[in-house]
Amino acid sequence: MHLVQLNIGAVAPLGSAEREVPSGIRKLPVAGPVAIGPEGCAGDAQADHVNHAGPDKAVCCYATEHLGYWSERVGHTFAAGAFGENFSLRGLVETETRIGDVIEVGTASFEVSQPRGPCFKLGLLHDEPQLALWVQQTGRTGFYLRCLKPGLVGAGQPIRLIERHPAYPTIDEVARVTYRDPDDTAAIDRVIACPALAPSWHDWLVRRRDKRR
Repeated sequence: MHLVQLNIGAVAPLGSAEREVPSGIRKLPVAGPVAIGPEGCAGDAQADHVNHAGPDKAVCCYATEHLGYWSERVGHTFAAGAFGENFSLRGLVETETRIGDVIEVGTASFEVSQPRGPCFKLGLLHDEPQLALWVQQTGRTGFYLRCLKPGLVGAGQPIRLIERHPAYPTIDEVARVTYRDPDDTAAIDRVIACPALAPSWHDWLVRRRDKRR
């Protein structure tokens, strides 16, 4: 497992004149090292501080294993950073990565907190309105980290798995009950029982489950 590329970006207009919004989704690679703390990467910015910032979303991650799939499906090349992620990773995919996993990169340590919830801005970035929906359907969502220990991180560094709870749900399982199988209340109960799941994701699943019962 290693960090293929580290990306940061500034807030800039995204979209066309008919639908232009501010966004920090365009990220550029940094040679590093970059200081990372509870609020994220130094020099990185988000336009939407409700949905794309905060301690449970300090770092956005995406697996480079998925880039070939998206390049073929969408019809243009998806390179590292194409999903607006800070960490373009190798060796941590959604079907294996679990909520609560603790990893070390450089001198910093992190805990996996939740899936990445794709929004319409991803479609604007790649001129494909269905892209966010496709991400939800395939489970190739990416995920967020909370920073446990601030430090310096740079591209090319190894990722060390420090702690894993085998009973905690994978990122794919959380995404499945959120996007693909919302009526699987038994599985939702297992997911929301995970103490490491981001409180906002936990509370949203609880509210939706309770409406269906």
